[in-house]
Amino acid sequence: MEGSPEYFAWGAMKSRCLNPRMSVYANYGGRGIRVCERWLKFENFYADMGPRPSSKHSIDRLDVNGHYEPENCKWRTCVQQNNNRRNTRYVIYKNEKMGIGEAVRAAGSIISLYAAINRVNSGWPVNLAVETPIAANRGRKHKEKAA
Repeated sequence: MEGSPEYFAWGAMKSRCLNPRMSVYANYGGRGIRVCERWLKFENFYADMGPRPSSKHSIDRLDVNGHYEPENCKWRTCVQQNNNRRNTRYVIYKNEKMGIGEAVRAAGSIISLYAAINRVNSGWPVNLAVETPIAANRGRKHKEKAA
C-alpha cells in the first residue's frame, strides 16, 4: 500500500515522534509522545485503523497528551481535530461541553471565533457570546451633523 493516504499518514506519524530533525518533533517526540510498538509495522497500523474514511480525514489522538496507539487514535476531519488541541477553550453550550469554535458553528454565528473568545473572556455568558451579532457601527466614530 505504499503511496496510499494511509501509508503516508503512518509515515508522517512516525516522523513526528521519531525524527528529531522534523520541525514539529518538539510537539510530539520531544514531548514524549510515542508510537506504540505494534504500529511500527504498517500492516498492524492499517489493521487497527482501517481505511481512511475520506480525503478530509487524518489521524488524530483522542488524548492530545497520549501516545499513538489503537485505543487513543481515530480518523478525524480538520474541524474535529481543531476542537482537540492543547489550547482549545472548552465551554458549555446547549448543555454540551465543546470547543468554543464548535459552539460558534453550532450557533450558526456570523461572528468570528476570536470575537467569541474575547466575549467569553470578558465575562459574557456563552450563549450570548456566540449568538449575538456584532453591531455594525461598533467602534466607529460618527460626527454629529450640525442642526
